[in-house]
Amino acid sequence: MNFILKKLTTMIITLLVLSFLSFAAFEMVGDPVATILGTNATPEAAAELRAELGLDRPLPVRYGSWLVDFFRGDWGESYIYHIPVRDMIHEKFVITVTLTLMGFFLAVLMAIPIGLYSARREGQWIDRAITVLSQILMAIPPFFVAILLTIFFGLLLKIFTPGTFVSYQDNLGKFVGYMIFPAISIALPRIAMTVKMLRTTVLGEMQKDYIRTAYSRGHSRQTALKQHAFKNGLLPVITFLAANMAEMLAGCIVIEQIFSVPGIGRLLMTSISSRDIPTVEAIVMILALWVMIVHFIGELLNDAVDPRLHG
Repeated sequence: MNFILKKLTTMIITLLVLSFLSFAAFEMVGDPVATILGTNATPEAAAELRAELGLDRPLPVRYGSWLVDFFRGDWGESYIYHIPVRDMIHEKFVITVTLTLMGFFLAVLMAIPIGLYSARREGQWIDRAITVLSQILMAIPPFFVAILLTIFFGLLLKIFTPGTFVSYQDNLGKFVGYMIFPAISIALPRIAMTVKMLRTTVLGEMQKDYIRTAYSRGHSRQTALKQHAFKNGLLPVITFLAANMAEMLAGCIVIEQIFSVPGIGRLLMTSISSRDIPTVEAIVMILALWVMIVHFIGELLNDAVDPRLHG
């Protein structure tokens, strides 16, 4: 319980500091009045809009008001589109979370059997080949994988058409079909990392005393590996993947640009370039919350797997 309270306190303090720094930074980047009215606005019109937006108040007061409104569900209005930021973000966030979860499940479904197979074939040529391939995939950035997939499967084989995104609200099947390749781009480096980790974990379990006990009871190496070492080595790997969902979400920001997926990452880039400050501030806060919550869950899972890690 002390561990949970400590992590929650740390998370809240970190979130407050990060939110204030990002709020202050974006508030000083540019004048939203000039963004909305243009550079030819009269001083009277600019002063009136500044008062209407509350920009005539001190920065700490504006931050406190924004923070309270954010957690009440009022994320302000977009300077560019003149619609509530919350409404604009909702569908984009669903798309990005879907992409992240697809990458996560692809990583789990592909990495676990490959990692187990590699451990069972320890020292054989297939094990060495998997190890080399994993090292290569870990070294390739996801955005480069995305470019290769787009060129090979999109432009050459024409399995999908880049840029023809279909919303889940219009056609769920086509939406999932289009999202497969972006999900693969995010998942491949995680698959490589997880294969290596699972192999190492399982082979480490095979050196423990309970495996020797299984041998003494007549179990073969393959049986001991599958029925004992694999089960005990799997949970830390799942915990590792769950904790990495935060990094997967960050990877989505770049991947969405390459595949023209209208998710929250693409909206963030557009909002930054157009100085749509309320939208940027809300997205940064959402991403920070996502990362912290995922890491917090990962810490809880780690503590459940081995309470000794946190005393």
